[in-house]
Amino acid sequence: METSRSAFSAWLDEFLATFYRHHPVHATFIGVHDYDDRLPDFSEAGAGDTLAAMQTLQQRLRQLPPEPLNPIEALDRKLAEGFLHIQQWELTSDRFHRGNPALYTGEAVFGVMSLFLSDFAPLAERVTAAIARMEAVPALLDQAKANVRAAPPAWTERAIRECIGAQLFLREGIDQLIAEEGWKDAGLRRAADRAARAFTGYQRHLETELRRHPTDGYACGEPALVLLMRHGHFLEIEPDEVVRYAQEEMARAEAFLTEHAADFGATHWRDALAQLADLHPPVERYYARYTELWEACRATAEAHQLVTWPDFPIRYAPRPTWARQAAPYLYFLFYRSPAAFRRPPVHLYLVTPIEPSMPPEEQERLLRAHNDSVIKLNHVVHHGAIGHHVQNWYAYHSASRIGQIAAVDCASRIAMFCGGTMAEGWACYATHLMGEVGFLTPLETYAEYQTRLRMCARAIVDVRLHQGRFSLEAAAAFYQQHAGMGAEAAYQEAVRNSMFPGTAMMYLLGTDRIIQLRREMVQRWGKAFSLRRFHDRFLSYGSIPVPLIAQEMAREEADAR
Repeated sequence: METSRSAFSAWLDEFLATFYRHHPVHATFIGVHDYDDRLPDFSEAGAGDTLAAMQTLQQRLRQLPPEPLNPIEALDRKLAEGFLHIQQWELTSDRFHRGNPALYTGEAVFGVMSLFLSDFAPLAERVTAAIARMEAVPALLDQAKANVRAAPPAWTERAIRECIGAQLFLREGIDQLIAEEGWKDAGLRRAADRAARAFTGYQRHLETELRRHPTDGYACGEPALVLLMRHGHFLEIEPDEVVRYAQEEMARAEAFLTEHAADFGATHWRDALAQLADLHPPVERYYARYTELWEACRATAEAHQLVTWPDFPIRYAPRPTWARQAAPYLYFLFYRSPAAFRRPPVHLYLVTPIEPSMPPEEQERLLRAHNDSVIKLNHVVHHGAIGHHVQNWYAYHSASRIGQIAAVDCASRIAMFCGGTMAEGWACYATHLMGEVGFLTPLETYAEYQTRLRMCARAIVDVRLHQGRFSLEAAAAFYQQHAGMGAEAAYQEAVRNSMFPGTAMMYLLGTDRIIQLRREMVQRWGKAFSLRRFHDRFLSYGSIPVPLIAQEMAREEADAR
């Protein structure tokens, strides 16, 4: 007779297979390549099939025999149940395939780009899959025209920008890729032309038709926000509690910035932080600076025994020429997490190119924007080293099968909502940690208080926007006033918050729950506590919600006594 463990394991096999089948672009980024020739099906029949599959999985899960599960299986069951709740809400709401035109542009363009961002298979295989996906682009964009009859204006404008980026990639970018790879088959060029024409037609539809049907549906509403908090982040607090906490923390961070601006010869913290732009490498040392700081970060972490550092090679390289024109219009990440499965031996981190052939004034502008603090804090600590990259290695080696894949970067967001508090919480916490051990300069440490301001502002906007208490314009103004963000950056941040409710709060809540858990484990472990022991154990759970990890570590301690 089948045991509960084997029954759940078989169910989880089916759950993951269904997830990959209905999210083929997600699957490519995760490293499951059975569906590399497909794009998602958002037609009425396709979306209905996905919804029915989610409902069937949920029903079958509830019918499994009630025998006990081991702790990891119990975690995966909670995560799967939460995913199914969220997925059914998305499929029946007017915010995703029924209301967001940019969902389609992101899946279409990154469905193709994902096949060229790493060498996970021979080029011929990837080109064959790319041609199939390009051939599927017109149908996907026709589904968008049929499904999205009205949309918030900012989402329409984002889709228009992505159409522009897609056309640049499918025309000039594909030509450059063909030239660089020496690819001779004209089928890729023909398929790219057909896909580009489809994007041109979709852009025209957005500009002439969808713009005429604006909505103000930026807010998901408090019930949906609570659903995401309960079933995605596994938070039991109320949205207004998030706001109160973030406001208190924001006031503390702003008070520190104001009080200590004079330490850097400034009357305002913005002026103090402006000094960071002056501290940058010369153009001839620009690329090397990334690796230098990465190696210094690892050496510091090992010297202070912060974590068992994995053998997980990464190489900083200029963004490929085939992506350079398109990237500014797209969700093109510097660090896109490596695939959980079938990874190339070295992961490429794609940095902004600064070349000797550029005009000197352009070189200087870019160097100031990518100064030492940006390279160290963002591209090394937060993303490429002890932050996301180390956390991803631990996730991929975790026992939780959902924890292995949840935080993989996909076309427009991570694979599963539940991975957020770990992924972003750990990366922000890691920067705090490196400041503790002296890796940051005094001015960089001071700058982290502005990062804290932004984290708090994100949490506040996330709640107030989706409660309907902030308009999009009010959210952008809040970022400008309280987080020191420029007008364009503030607006784009607010737009992204509106599209993906519940995601902006995960930075603050994930980070602070890790700090709280560390304090708890200091008390529980006493003299046996060490940072490496704590961090290794914490990361071993994979990309799952921090509150669940805290519960599990507490349970382990109780069982051990």
